[in-house]
Amino acid sequence: LEEAAFQLQQIFRIDISIALNILGIESMRAGHCRVAFTCFKLAADRGYSKAQFNVGLCYEHGRGTAKDLAKAGFYYCQAASSCHPMAQYHYARLLLQHGPGSHRDRQHKAVTLLEQAAAAGITEAQAYLGVFYMRGLQAQEKRGLKYLLQAANSGDAQSRFHVGICYEQGLGVQQDPAEALRHYRHSAAAGNSQARERLRA
Repeated sequence: LEEAAFQLQQIFRIDISIALNILGIESMRAGHCRVAFTCFKLAADRGYSKAQFNVGLCYEHGRGTAKDLAKAGFYYCQAASSCHPMAQYHYARLLLQHGPGSHRDRQHKAVTLLEQAAAAGITEAQAYLGVFYMRGLQAQEKRGLKYLLQAANSGDAQSRFHVGICYEQGLGVQQDPAEALRHYRHSAAAGNSQARERLRA
């Protein structure tokens, strides 16, 4: 594998870690998950954040290696510390669900990571934060609506549905049935079944 990566490096004059990561992606696409994991791990251990993220995915989903959420968290954390936005999102989710330490500390760290990922344009992080702020123990509806709108404007139909609920019920915004209908229609047109149900109701 390292010889193949070296050849790729010579052809394209790219860093060996990038070459290994590319080989990993191509191997994964071809269904060679173990080879892909090996390539990702070699590049990750050289400090390449994209490969660290890919190793995290492999450990989280058990692709090419045994499923191990603790190891997934370790590699997501490494990539997140290099400001890899998707790693920030995935690590935050793991922290909230399985992380070590007190719930309050984990939640604080996770929200910080989610906000960084959302600011970088990660739709999943925007949607997650939107729901998180709407449903928290101390609901922050305006803040939640802000993130839901960001995700909706990035094409997330579920977030668009939630924005409709906000307008229908007056959560974080003044009640506006016409605006709620507009959001439900957009969400339904994008295939959201909940929005279609709401429109019928």
